[in-house]
Amino acid sequence: MTGSGLAARLWAENADLAGAALSHPFVTGLAAGTLPRERFAGYVAQDAFFLEAFARAYALGAAHSTDRSGLDAFADLLAGVREELRLHGSYAAQWGIDLAQVQPLPATLAYTDFLLATASLGGTALTCAAMVPCMRLYAHLGQSLAAGADGAGDYAEWITTYADPAFEVLAGTLESLLDAAAGPAVDTPALRRAYRRAMQLEVGFFDAAWAGA
Repeated sequence: MTGSGLAARLWAENADLAGAALSHPFVTGLAAGTLPRERFAGYVAQDAFFLEAFARAYALGAAHSTDRSGLDAFADLLAGVREELRLHGSYAAQWGIDLAQVQPLPATLAYTDFLLATASLGGTALTCAAMVPCMRLYAHLGQSLAAGADGAGDYAEWITTYADPAFEVLAGTLESLLDAAAGPAVDTPALRRAYRRAMQLEVGFFDAAWAGA
């Protein structure tokens, strides 16, 4: 990403975790098409559970918005999550995954509990700081892996979904909300901790998916 706003600075400050995600064996296995199918199936189930919580966090963000532009932006972002859930539903149908019976792993619950607590109790800036890392990281992963997507086999659709310019627009929309909400008085250590915590939880999510537990 480019820019000089708070979202860009936070992304740069957490480059170590972005690098850890990009080089993670789960992600490199996706790129090479060598990731065991059972690990990806487990990831799809857990990520569908996560995305439902992510959608609820967007809904809370919309409810707490103080202006029409914020309300509209959160509504657009919520529609984007619905598209992601359709992708997961497609994988579930192909591979016989029952998304209604998902039992969330500790790594999944840690992330969803963090997001929902933040969106429920925090203001717009803190909510955005907790949610931006997921969007920016997945856009980064999709765009970084897209050049080799032809060799990704069953996982090429996952890569192209997150490399799509439309997903970049959604990530940018959320970052713009963060920049707009976080004036000098709001750019606090708590906000920076929320951003980094979300990045750590992203890497932890891949750890759990790779371990299969």
